[in-house]
Amino acid sequence: MVKVIAGLKGSGKTKQLVELVSAAVREEHGDVICIEKDRNLTFDIPYQARLIYASDYQIGTFEFMKGFISGLRAGNYDISHIFIDNFHKLFNSNAEDKVIEFLNWIAAFSDSEEIKFTITMTADPNTLSEEIKKYTV
Repeated sequence: MVKVIAGLKGSGKTKQLVELVSAAVREEHGDVICIEKDRNLTFDIPYQARLIYASDYQIGTFEFMKGFISGLRAGNYDISHIFIDNFHKLFNSNAEDKVIEFLNWIAAFSDSEEIKFTITMTADPNTLSEEIKKYTV
């Protein structure tokens, strides 16, 4: 299952993500991971969730992120949910075709590994393509 929370800057996406992480920690029976670019959520995310700072690992491409997520899973089969904040800030490319390809990969990975994904991205929900809208909540 992949959910994308899309909205313009300042629309409350990160606040919603923090609430969802807190709920996942309380309700899910696996490990919860939250990936963010910088150290903005350090005091907002419950300590039970594993907070990963993408800038520490120089994540900059979709291929790198695929490998990173695969590595997380290879090292921990108890992961139940991965949250990714500020999706577009993590990558050097905002090309829509690359975003769609990555979301489709995440969806397939989610199904095969039984991990939920929730992603926030700064974008106008009204102008998203149908391929991305199918993941939005």
